[in-house]
Amino acid sequence: MTARQSGLSPGAAAEMLGGVDTSKAVLAAVLPVYLIILAGAVLRKLRVVTVDQDEPVFRMVFNVLYPCFILDKILGSESVRNGWSVVWGIGLGFGLTVLGFAGAWLLAGLLRFQKGGGKRTFTLAAGVQNFGYTAIPVVQQIWFGAMAMLFVHNLGVELAIWSVGVMILSGEKTIPWRKLVNGPVISVLLGLVLVGSGIDRYLDAGGGNMVGVAIRKAMAWTGAGAFPVALLITGALVSDLIISERPSLKVVLSGVVVRLAVLPLMLLAAAKFLPAPVELKQVLVVQAAMPSAMTPIMLAKVYGGRPGVAVQIVIATTVVSLVTLPFVIVWGRQWVGL
Repeated sequence: MTARQSGLSPGAAAEMLGGVDTSKAVLAAVLPVYLIILAGAVLRKLRVVTVDQDEPVFRMVFNVLYPCFILDKILGSESVRNGWSVVWGIGLGFGLTVLGFAGAWLLAGLLRFQKGGGKRTFTLAAGVQNFGYTAIPVVQQIWFGAMAMLFVHNLGVELAIWSVGVMILSGEKTIPWRKLVNGPVISVLLGLVLVGSGIDRYLDAGGGNMVGVAIRKAMAWTGAGAFPVALLITGALVSDLIISERPSLKVVLSGVVVRLAVLPLMLLAAAKFLPAPVELKQVLVVQAAMPSAMTPIMLAKVYGGRPGVAVQIVIATTVVSLVTLPFVIVWGRQWVGL
């Protein structure tokens, strides 16, 4: 069995087959992610990456680099040729995110958060894990074969955030569906159509189509810059937020416990007990280890929430996950049986 067939990157597969401690392999996979985030913070301090560069760079990543990366990883992937696998991915992405919101809402009530005092924002920030710029490089390094399934799963997460999540935060019953018409969502849907129809084979080196191969290679080269650039900008933004927000011990501790201790058990249980595809189980193990997503910060600003609460949870869970992430993945992998 080759490294790609086993679902592992070549480096990770070699280390695990060689008997090296699995935790070291996982740490080696996730450490570069945090080093690039740290580099972004340093570059912000040195004024190499300035505030006025954030929006145009993010737009380029979100609308060009990231969609190219997604398409390159979905095309040719056998894990999403099966329609039921796609249904599982989108369904669990949506369902587990909604359950995460429900769990965070109940726990926020037990912790005596009040509406108007950060309960809604806490629910969103603690209820959804980072499913993008931190999760994707980790999946790519540990379980390369699960990359396409991760993007399918993420489509379900996006649906949950922009429907149930927005309604929780705003208190309204209208859903801003137009927000779902964006580069990443379109690229996932386009990729699934091309794979499902078999057209993607004409873009593969084995298809014998020189133009198709050239398009695919250009797409891969463009997409390769998505995550280094996105992680650098993330590090710069986090460094700004650390300075601007005064931490609350209640928010920080509660956010860490809910996001990194309570809700991961739900994701791991789903991976262990549900008859989902193996690639989706691998995605869920990585998702269980992730800190909070940054999207709730932006949503809190737009929909009248408490951005400061979201900022504290994102920063606290990101910092703590430096320690917990490798152990959650190692233990989760063993418990689920991957």
